[in-house]
Amino acid sequence: MSPVYSVAVLVGSLRKESLNRKVARALAELAPPSLKLSIVEIGGLALYNEDIDGTPPAAYTAFREQIRNSDALLFVTPEYNRSVPGVLKNAIDVGSRPYGQSAWSGKPGAVISVSPGAVGGFGANHHLRQSLVFLDVPCMQQPEAYLGGAGSLFDEHGKLSEKTRPFLQGFIDSYARWVALHQR
Repeated sequence: MSPVYSVAVLVGSLRKESLNRKVARALAELAPPSLKLSIVEIGGLALYNEDIDGTPPAAYTAFREQIRNSDALLFVTPEYNRSVPGVLKNAIDVGSRPYGQSAWSGKPGAVISVSPGAVGGFGANHHLRQSLVFLDVPCMQQPEAYLGGAGSLFDEHGKLSEKTRPFLQGFIDSYARWVALHQR
């Protein structure tokens, strides 16, 4: 029997019906049986403050455990001002602390950026990759995934367009191979 890897999916948009959340759900549906994708909610995390890390809030502890208990990481993010949204950066900071106890370290990851604009979140995608290098998250390099014109990725019923499906299928299949290759 083949192993099943748990993937913590972090969505950089808090809207329940955001395009990024829809892409994350579509990837979960397209994922091969070797991956179990679960969205880890980040909206309830207080802004990171080292002063409260001695007795961390329950949300910090639960979040860190979800990340530690996962085998891999998938980031699905919009671009805000040529970078990642503050809520996603905050989650990265919460998961990387206290110093020397990062929940991220060594977990294979991938980034997909989703934007209604033409550039497809290129800036956010690469800015996030910079943080992942420091966090010791081996990040899948190919295929790169920048989804521009995201308003056309789904039909009026929220179903993934047939034009987009092959790209996302190729991405998630490549990611499954990346995750298997980088297991400890």
